[in-house]
Amino acid sequence: MGNKGAKKSRTSTELTPKEINMLKANTKFSEKEIREWHAGFLRDCPSGKLDKKKFVEVYRQFYPQGKADSFCKYAFNTFDQNNDGSIDFDEFLLAIAATSQGDLNDRLEVAFEMYDVSGDGQIDSKELANLIAAMYDLVGETDRKGDRDPKKRANEIITKLDVTGDKKLSKQEFIAGCRNDPVIRHMLAPNV
Repeated sequence: MGNKGAKKSRTSTELTPKEINMLKANTKFSEKEIREWHAGFLRDCPSGKLDKKKFVEVYRQFYPQGKADSFCKYAFNTFDQNNDGSIDFDEFLLAIAATSQGDLNDRLEVAFEMYDVSGDGQIDSKELANLIAAMYDLVGETDRKGDRDPKKRANEIITKLDVTGDKKLSKQEFIAGCRNDPVIRHMLAPNV
């Protein structure tokens, strides 16, 4: 996903041929599928923008038993590539494609970028503990004691995956760790 700030905000809800070509080149969607996604996006967001409040509402539809709010900050910031506080259709479809298409490494890279809240290219124990707590919220998990404590789990995961010994996970360490350990992958990237 990367390169935040490089893209300007959309000024129109119209889908141009140039955008269709860009989306076809960067996703596996056909023009028909892109137009269908666009029509659905405009039904839900007539202004052509998805703000954080609406984003949370959408997540709540998929996770009614959990609390989507805390997890949304990770997902919303990943989708909002230009940091303008909203998600336009291009950002939306590129994020959908990145999280659902591509090989395992590509999808794990998207997960890493979502979890690297500080944007420093590393996931530290605080970021990871916050992520684990947000995932617990998302699925309605309330037991956070002992082995389920988010800080303890974060430290265990970092200890296991941190090859360099700097007590942080680089993108390469995260991807390799998730590829090689199905339990960790299920926890950190359940949809990948």
